Amino acid sequence: MNDLIRVQTADFNPGEFHDWLKEAGAEAGAIVTFTGIVRELAGGGLEGMYLEHYPGMTERALKAIVCQARERWTLERVMICHRVGWLQPNDNIVFVGVSSPHRAEAFESAAFLMDYLKRDAPFWKKERTRAGEHWVEQKASDQAAAERWKL
Repeated sequence: MNDLIRVQTADFNPGEFHDWLKEAGAEAGAIVTFTGIVRELAGGGLEGMYLEHYPGMTERALKAIVCQARERWTLERVMICHRVGWLQPNDNIVFVGVSSPHRAEAFESAAFLMDYLKRDAPFWKKERTRAGEHWVEQKASDQAAAERWKL
């Protein structure tokens, strides 16, 4: 198994995921990982965030993103883990990792996966602040980041 995709409520250990990527063997000369964490809002006051998804559809969308990356770059192993449910500031929220024979492909594919995940994966985010709760719209910057990868 060279692709590992998880959607879960439980926290994760990025080190364990790194170890799984490294198990690809000596063909993989590079491992690149990204761990996203719940950050405080610019104005402060974030009490928590709720991430909702559509089971089944979300995993299929993540697999499609991985397939697109594999069409562009030579990759050994690919790992995506995304949390759902209620999260607090500084909690782990997403992990993206790749192993590849070459560092440039590892860096580019990891950035591609994260950009497409932010734009195309069916997750919905609700923030809870002292002022109440509200659903968060997708950012224009996330749209623009994914656009740079168009062929």
